[in-house]
Amino acid sequence: MKFIYSLIGLILLSACSGNSEEDENCKFLLDINVRETIDLSLPQYSQLQFAGNSEYIPFGGNAGIIVASTGFDFYAWDASDPNHVPSACSALVPSGLEATCGCSDKNKYSLITGAPLEDSSLRCSLKFYRVEKNGNSLLIFN
Repeated sequence: MKFIYSLIGLILLSACSGNSEEDENCKFLLDINVRETIDLSLPQYSQLQFAGNSEYIPFGGNAGIIVASTGFDFYAWDASDPNHVPSACSALVPSGLEATCGCSDKNKYSLITGAPLEDSSLRCSLKFYRVEKNGNSLLIFN
């Protein structure tokens, strides 16, 4: 009986191994170590205390970091368009809870989910960084 349960378990585990294929088109961004702290009481970050706002932080990540506030949570994303080879135009410009690429295709992303908004053919979502709030400071890290 143990043998049958073991065999069934092995079959289930091997069937659940899933698709581990990596998308070769999503390898434009480097895996850079990020550990930044921002003080929400500073004037340049004061808008993050209100829901629906985002701020660009020029240091960290591939092209800086974008932090977005929903009023309940904070989300941080790499400010480089993951669907472009990094270039002068591939930095994202935040506006509210969306960010737009500066290149001619104007790729647009959600700063809540990181997903592309207008072009369903885009294969890569924004690179996410974790955020911890401690008092009036945000720690952004990966």
